[in-house]
Amino acid sequence: MIDRQHLAILREVDRLGSVTAAAGTLNLTQSALSHTMRKFEERHGVAVWQKNGRGLRLTQAGAHLLALAQRVLPQIEHAERVLGDFAAGQRGALRVGMECHPCQQWLMRIVAPYLAAWPDVDLDIRTAFRFGGIAALLGHEIDLLITPDPLDLPGIAYRPVFDYQMVLAVPRDHAICDAVRPQDLAGETLITYPVDPARLDVFTRFLVPGNCLPRRHRTVETTAMMLHLVAAGRGVSAIPDWLLHEEGGDLPIRAVRIGDGLPKSIHLGTRRGEDGIDYVAGFLSLAAGTQPMPDKS
Repeated sequence: MIDRQHLAILREVDRLGSVTAAAGTLNLTQSALSHTMRKFEERHGVAVWQKNGRGLRLTQAGAHLLALAQRVLPQIEHAERVLGDFAAGQRGALRVGMECHPCQQWLMRIVAPYLAAWPDVDLDIRTAFRFGGIAALLGHEIDLLITPDPLDLPGIAYRPVFDYQMVLAVPRDHAICDAVRPQDLAGETLITYPVDPARLDVFTRFLVPGNCLPRRHRTVETTAMMLHLVAAGRGVSAIPDWLLHEEGGDLPIRAVRIGDGLPKSIHLGTRRGEDGIDYVAGFLSLAAGTQPMPDKS
């Protein structure tokens, strides 16, 4: 029989890299942990680990069990947290994940009214996932995903929230006029958020199809820093139009259309069937009514 302890041991040994460290986090002695896994191997007639120098290497059977542990344990742990919330008089917990790097400002406008409306729900915001946002949602690491790139999967339901355009932020006196072509960026420094280019629309939908790349690609964590660099003539930036209007302020910058336009939409994803849970539906309703700030011009 496979029980939770076996899976937890495999996950902790993989995470920490040693039996000794894993035993400490699981409140076991090293000998007790080794004995537990040895009995498991004897019962099932397979080896889970093989010695690899001073360390251990998973066998094919061990790798299969580790993958199972990484799928199943987060779901069990989430269920236990929810039951604990109910036992403590809380309605539940809502863990929101973000794959939209610049959406934090928009999300913060939802957080305050949500916390006020749902005082017995524990709200958590996450931006880092073990396996990416979609896998985190399916693996119960999070309960709701904010993403501009929804994937059509049978276990996930999406709700569109708002549409926008990706634009190019350039210094006000830049030579580029109303629209930018891929070749116009060949001599430019392109500033983006720290996201893999394979997931950036300015690359996948504009530059790569146009067989062009920027002279340099630079990443910046914050919108404010990104726009100050553009204003100083240090580069140009692909950015959502609403965020440029909101954060641009009095900086000497302007928006230029990217090609024929790069339309995008923000979606909220939930596990199918869970969008009807009252406190999840409450968040979805608030999000649908919270649009980006209008153009200040």
